[in-house]
Amino acid sequence: MAQSPVLRCLTAPGNVVAQAPFALMCGLARKLRRLPVMNMKTVFEFVKGTLAGQNQFASGGLLLMIVGAIGVYVRSLPLRLWSWVIYQTTMMLTVTDDDTAFEWVKEWFLEQKFLKRVRWLDLDTSLRGDEAALIPAPGSHRFWYCGRPFWVWFSRKDETQGWTPRRLESLTFRTIGRDPKFLKQFVQEVIACHKRKITLASYLYHFDDGWRYVHAYTPRMLDSVILRPGEKEHLVEDIQTFRSSDERYRRLGVPYHRGYLLYGPPGTGKTSLVSALGAKFGMSIYAVNLTELNDRTLKVAISSVPANSVVLFEDIDCMKAGNRRPDTGEWADKAIQPLGNEKADPADRFGVTLSGLLNVVDGFHAPENVLFVMTTNKIEALDPALMRPGRIDYKLFLGKAAHVQKIELYRRFFPEISQDEASEFVESHFAETMAEFQGLLLSLEQEQSRSEAECEEATALV
Repeated sequence: MAQSPVLRCLTAPGNVVAQAPFALMCGLARKLRRLPVMNMKTVFEFVKGTLAGQNQFASGGLLLMIVGAIGVYVRSLPLRLWSWVIYQTTMMLTVTDDDTAFEWVKEWFLEQKFLKRVRWLDLDTSLRGDEAALIPAPGSHRFWYCGRPFWVWFSRKDETQGWTPRRLESLTFRTIGRDPKFLKQFVQEVIACHKRKITLASYLYHFDDGWRYVHAYTPRMLDSVILRPGEKEHLVEDIQTFRSSDERYRRLGVPYHRGYLLYGPPGTGKTSLVSALGAKFGMSIYAVNLTELNDRTLKVAISSVPANSVVLFEDIDCMKAGNRRPDTGEWADKAIQPLGNEKADPADRFGVTLSGLLNVVDGFHAPENVLFVMTTNKIEALDPALMRPGRIDYKLFLGKAAHVQKIELYRRFFPEISQDEASEFVESHFAETMAEFQGLLLSLEQEQSRSEAECEEATALV
């Protein structure tokens, strides 16, 4: 059979340079063709045969490869040994930013003295609102805690995969020891720090793949919310009684949560009252928008609400989950309607169902030691199943502004005005709700402030 030009060139008698590597490859190829299934025995025989063979290039190259492999392994032994020692003598704890505890750890940092010695810092306004806080920046940091050295790695990277890129952060702590009790003690101190914080102030959270802190939120003061005589005092007394009755609830086997319904026309102060109650009792508010959730995500959101909190369902009548179900006659009317060009409402398939809402309010997934507060403009639109005791335990109607409410609000804006002057102003200015009357007073105060400023400027010029 005729040989190819390349093969004739390589096997030419005068081409000594090309014949050596070619002979090496041919020898290895012949040996590999004779090898059976490659197990450890055949590999060992192949290596032994190659080293003992007459081909010095093959035996020398294989020996060099073996020596190099042994050298690489020996060089990695100290690192492997050090990694094994570290693994056996230290403990690690990792917290990622998709967990609520991530914010708790950053709060804990702010109370530690070693933070004064940290030189790489991040500016963070998510922990104290308008007040800027300095926390350790991404990188490695060291500190001492309870007589033990701690190393913490703050990792930050951007995830570009998916529809919406987001920043991923994590904190990894490492310390000496093998007993997990020490790490549990560290975690308990972080939790205690968080509890001290939430008892001092009220915060607002909304759910977006986890509860997110609303930075721009400022809670109302209870004194600034003016209701009819006795309404606010009775509501505050009811909440105080509930908060002091945890042992009685447990003894009786009753779920320890309470539901409140605030209903009435728009602008009567329902949301302001919820904010003021949260500030009064140091309870953070977790606002739930049912139109953005389904039964599964609602269950996840409510189950992660901490104790001593307010779960707010605002404008529950605008969300299909709380609407009254049609009676038998209405179902019959719907059944005979032509289906022609009707399209199914996506909310019916993907929104929160009434069953899903009831399960988180008064079912197995209802959290303990929380207040469920619902607001509505149309109480008649709510399903009766949502209104029964155990789900709604206290109802408060906030109607149109009463004469006495307007007088109290007017004297709050203008304390120097007498009762009679305030009553005369209220009678001469119409406002249906407290929100309208408050807007009127704000305009009046602004005009008064402008007039005073103009008088001061005129006096200064004289």
